[in-house]
Amino acid sequence: MYDMSTSQAVDVFRIPMSGPADISGLSRLISEGALDPRTIVAVMGKTEGNGCVNDFTREYASTTLAAFLGTKLELSPAEVEQRIAFVMSGGTEGVLSPHITVFARARGSGATAGPKRLAIGISATREFLPEEIGRETQISETAKAVEAAMIDAAIEDIADVHFVQIKCPLLTAERIQAARRRGKNVCTDDTYASMGYSRGASALGVAAALRETTSAPSAEALLSDWSTYSAVASTSAGIELMRNVVIVMGNSAYSTSRYTIGHAVMKDAIDVEAVLAAFGSAGLNLMSSNGFAARDRLVGVFAKAEASPSGEVRGARHTMLDDSDINSTRHARAAVGGLLAGFAGTGLVYVSGGAEHQGPPGGGPIAVIARAA
Repeated sequence: MYDMSTSQAVDVFRIPMSGPADISGLSRLISEGALDPRTIVAVMGKTEGNGCVNDFTREYASTTLAAFLGTKLELSPAEVEQRIAFVMSGGTEGVLSPHITVFARARGSGATAGPKRLAIGISATREFLPEEIGRETQISETAKAVEAAMIDAAIEDIADVHFVQIKCPLLTAERIQAARRRGKNVCTDDTYASMGYSRGASALGVAAALRETTSAPSAEALLSDWSTYSAVASTSAGIELMRNVVIVMGNSAYSTSRYTIGHAVMKDAIDVEAVLAAFGSAGLNLMSSNGFAARDRLVGVFAKAEASPSGEVRGARHTMLDDSDINSTRHARAAVGGLLAGFAGTGLVYVSGGAEHQGPPGGGPIAVIARAA
């Protein structure tokens, strides 16, 4: 838990990867003294798997990172995973490029007198039973973890929260059978569909914690009431865990970071206006005379994407939901990834598929981190 009597200086490192087990870039930063491994609090990554139930590149990357950092911190991999929040999102379709973003946090003393700067906090729920995934328990436990991560980030105003990244579990055939042997039923027998239930429940937990709805979100709204959503939640389901890992990012008066974060909400997969607004909220006005030159201050773009459930984008039919060869989440990541990469000037952007209750249907939140001018 963050000590409000201290300040924090958050640093951000975006590191390309040649594969899910590539720790060479991270190792180089540590060996050169640019990054103290003791200050690392979170690692977010995009790996080149399919992003579906059987995407083991997420677990492979997390396990490799935990083992490597364990040697630097003199901790077991399990102890590292309790200390550092690892969120790996599978799927680098189109121009998306595999990479990790490492967040480090050093401590200072007292609140700052300057403008609010980038702050980060982490937390986690307890491990869930299979029958609790996609249910009320996951919503309420996630809300508690988000509130704890806000305190850890020293963010006092919910309006200063600009992105909440969550890694959440999914159901496998083995987990479903384990629940049944105990006489319990699960939210769905479809392992792929369970990813949407888990992502959606986690997003509703964010909405509850940040008071984004007029009433407390409940399981009845899950995957049915699409008007209930969080404007800052990004949730990613994976096979590699049974709890929710929570990363809260925002701006805080207790931060002396060189960076600031802002966000906007895309109403659909081609919402250029929202992209420009997100960049602008982080201090990057891409439409100014020298706007694209300012991209050298950009250090991170994070977004959610999904195929519009209506089957249309602004009145034009799309075929993402009808493709039996390529899952719709892969299409959506490629589409939004291409849009964002064009503005960012790089394929090193984080786009996660499946945006249930994360922004309006067919859209999703987009957050931008940049060095302050």
